[in-house]
Amino acid sequence: MVGRNEVVSPHVFLIKVRHQAFVNNNYLIVDPVSHQAVVVDPAWEMDKIQVELEHAQATLSGILITHSHHDHINLAKPMADFYNCPIWMSQREIQSSGFSSRHLIALDDTAFHVGGLSIQPILTPGHTPGCVCFLIGNNLFSGDVLFAEGCGICMDLESAYAMFDSLELLKAVIKPDTHVFPGHTYMRSPGQNFGDLLGYNIYLNFPDKYAFAAFRLRKGQKRENLLAFR
Repeated sequence: MVGRNEVVSPHVFLIKVRHQAFVNNNYLIVDPVSHQAVVVDPAWEMDKIQVELEHAQATLSGILITHSHHDHINLAKPMADFYNCPIWMSQREIQSSGFSSRHLIALDDTAFHVGGLSIQPILTPGHTPGCVCFLIGNNLFSGDVLFAEGCGICMDLESAYAMFDSLELLKAVIKPDTHVFPGHTYMRSPGQNFGDLLGYNIYLNFPDKYAFAAFRLRKGQKRENLLAFR
């Protein structure tokens, strides 16, 4: 029996999915008490997510979308229809992308609950106008905003400035021992401590937005980022 004031850590399951040149990290987050679950950025291989749900003996109660790129929303509508559950996306991302669904719920930065899971959206524009990270317990699901080794592509100066501000916000609000679960893996496995990223991720260590933007938009990066650090 769990007391009202006792914090229960969610269970996080990594589900790697592939389609052509894309390799994405999907995450299933399960409340161990209620067995309600949410999935982050589901794409392509629904059967893998369903198998993980069965193994966890969990019920899918919602879909969290970090941003509207196709490799992060591919399964959002069919899964919401199949499980009759909400899709949560930031209001700004909905407006900028035109994404729609009868299950869609617009987010701001107000925390909400699914079972015993406390979900804190953190608005982090830059990669797209309405990117959002989700803090669930001691776990940050960062989509394409923050990777262990880098950060997502910025298409122009304005988005690079926004990305710098978003990363600075994460530095201000995320504890060093928080586990970071990005949308893609390149060298280091998901779940690295944020404090460790502060030591080796160059994008977290620029003194100002001008230096950040100059490096993020340096020659040749747009093509490379479309293939790698999306």
